[in-house]
Amino acid sequence: MFAAPSISVKLSALHPRYEVGKRARVMAELVPRVLELAQHAKAQGIGFTIDAEESERLELSLDVIGAAFADRSLDGWEGYGLAVQAYQKRAPFVIDELAALARQVGRRMPMRLVKGAYWDSEIKKAQVEGHPGYPVFTRKVNTDVSYLACARRMFAATDALYPMFATHNAHTIAAIHAMANEGGTRREYEYQRLHGMGEDLYAEVIGADRLGVPCRVYAPVGSHEDLLPYLVRRLLENGANSSFVNRITDARVPAAELVADPVATVRRNALSPHPRIPQPRDLFRSQNEPRTNSMGINLANDAQLRELADAINAAVKPWTAHPLVPGAVAFGGSVKVTNPADRREAVGEYHAASEANVQQALANAVKAQPGWDALPAASRAVILEKAADLLEARTPEFMAMCVKEAGKSLAASVAEVREAVDFLRYYALQARQLFAAPVKLPGPTGESNQLSLHGRGVFVCISPWNFPLAIYLGQVAAALAAGNAVIAKPAEQTTLVAFAATRLLHEAGIPEDVLQFLPGDGATVGAGLTRDPRVAGVAFTGSNETAWAINRTLAARNAPIAALIAETGGQNALIADSSSLPEQVVKDAIASAFDSAGQRCSAARVLFVQDDIADKVVQMLAGAMEELVVGDPGLPSTDVGPVIDEEAKRGLEAHAARMDKEARLICQVALPEACAHGCFVAPRAYEIASIRQLEREVFGPILHVVRWKADQLDQVIADINGTGFGLTLGIHSRIDATVEHIARHVRVGNCYVNRNQIGAVVGVQPFGGEGLSGTGPKAGGPHYLARFATERTLTINTTAAGGNASLLTLAE
Repeated sequence: MFAAPSISVKLSALHPRYEVGKRARVMAELVPRVLELAQHAKAQGIGFTIDAEESERLELSLDVIGAAFADRSLDGWEGYGLAVQAYQKRAPFVIDELAALARQVGRRMPMRLVKGAYWDSEIKKAQVEGHPGYPVFTRKVNTDVSYLACARRMFAATDALYPMFATHNAHTIAAIHAMANEGGTRREYEYQRLHGMGEDLYAEVIGADRLGVPCRVYAPVGSHEDLLPYLVRRLLENGANSSFVNRITDARVPAAELVADPVATVRRNALSPHPRIPQPRDLFRSQNEPRTNSMGINLANDAQLRELADAINAAVKPWTAHPLVPGAVAFGGSVKVTNPADRREAVGEYHAASEANVQQALANAVKAQPGWDALPAASRAVILEKAADLLEARTPEFMAMCVKEAGKSLAASVAEVREAVDFLRYYALQARQLFAAPVKLPGPTGESNQLSLHGRGVFVCISPWNFPLAIYLGQVAAALAAGNAVIAKPAEQTTLVAFAATRLLHEAGIPEDVLQFLPGDGATVGAGLTRDPRVAGVAFTGSNETAWAINRTLAARNAPIAALIAETGGQNALIADSSSLPEQVVKDAIASAFDSAGQRCSAARVLFVQDDIADKVVQMLAGAMEELVVGDPGLPSTDVGPVIDEEAKRGLEAHAARMDKEARLICQVALPEACAHGCFVAPRAYEIASIRQLEREVFGPILHVVRWKADQLDQVIADINGTGFGLTLGIHSRIDATVEHIARHVRVGNCYVNRNQIGAVVGVQPFGGEGLSGTGPKAGGPHYLARFATERTLTINTTAAGGNASLLTLAE
């Protein structure tokens, strides 16, 4: 059996949704497919290996592999195996688990041991998602030691495993040969190498006059378009400075160093982790920014997922909210809150603020602001950091509210809490840096000059429903950090989560008269606040129409001119040229257009695809959309949840009806019956002739596709600029000159290249647009806090106090 040829496949190539969140579907659909392939391989008398993939799929892959392996139809054939990646910290335990399975089934399992193929992406993913640590070793030498430890484990289980060692490292080859012959017993195994690599090295291994061990050549099969990313990956891995394949060609590397014992090297290292790869929590500290990265939840980890589910379910209860205004004695009427995914489910209720509450809140804020502004910036920062810690510790509770009140998915809810935590910590850091002490300015001798920042007064923060926690706390935290008293008015659709966030800030130490909470409608609360001359500034995120109304109201007052910070709409585009990878374009377009049901400020509304690849991209887009799961956002399997309310649904359905007449439908996702009682809009994609067909932003799960020819790039750019919006743009191209040309000429606030265009990270991708998309400065950026402040300079003529002593005593 083991002398015959073999085939290796990836599970991701066999199923369109090979993901942890789709476990039930994967087990039902992928296991029979894997079993069928294994049965074919058995019939042909060849080996069949399941390749290893990213660590987040490890547990799921073991379930799939194990379920097919145990089928009795494979009895009498020992060709079904898998690859194990030694760079994963769980690798030794995986070997133990699979050896136990093989013994239980009564059939040996071939096991291919590799170093690992996704190391850099595993590191980045853990940092981006705020995991507690890395699933892989951060030092290559630690992976080398792990490889040897895994090899020893495999040799100890040869009754259950047939060992196969994929390596191009001479030391590893020799070490494995020595292990295989320990105790005078020669154990059966094989080596493996990549096609086109390691030929000279293995010429010293194979053959009876050498080590007498066979070497299987691992060769990719497919067209060059499909294989190019794979080949580039292999070249990068084996061309790295630390790679044996690279170092063996360097005559300056001594032979003793080339084949040094990795165990001895690890013992000499003062630290086990790589000193220049910080833990995810310390990501920003490692780059000289003294703040802690927010911690996320690994939704691909079964244990964490079970723990999270228990905590979220325990947190669900009838929530209530009401104005938080010291001295207020009566509120407005109560408003019932229901789940947008199922309007039959009551989530809670809130009491709206009355006109009397508005006036009381203004009086409280004016009186409290000077004392808050006089508090040292460092003290304000400590309170915000405490709030961040409290929020992070209560992640499941706030996730539950985001899911039930705002209809956000589990993944989006994790990101929402993390962004809010990041805002609190980032603005605390900015307060320390900008407000802690006056800045000394230059001037003539005998004179001192300094500039200091102070709160403007009373700031009104009006936040949207699509980010009910992150944007709400971001606005409030910025205004508080700058020394302002704050009156916060959340969107009517998401008052409950904002109420809980306000209470948390009070618990952290923000005085109740410094931060007040006024839920209610725009006519009573919003207009009542913005027309009052006591308001020094407004931070607003929402529609252009509301922003214009606020601006006019502020301008009509005979009062000090107020600051307006507005983040408004966008007609966000994604441009893909013919050099882009269609698979990546479609993956990022799906995420950008349909994540959070398209209800993100940054969501892609128009996909511009170069004509050369348009047919392929459109076909793949339709296929990918057909795989989307629309439904309850509280289920890990759901991709697209509801839109926020019936009004939003009606507007989107009206636009879809118009597009049905004026455009070509590419795909419309079918809505299951479970969506009948919620505010669900079927994700759609239409092909249109021009972005000019869109009269305004379509804030929901509808994507528009425009084809363009190679000589029309400048026209595409002009059309995007011609909308007047300038929020986000995605670019997919492998031509640097094209990327540079687009980025230089398109007027947008946030430009993303060869990735999706959602999920801006605080302090990393400050978010905000220009033109019709907002006033700036960018939220989560280094210039934001200053907009909430007023500047004062102090000049002192020191000479007038009896002479310029420093000048008179100046030495030569």
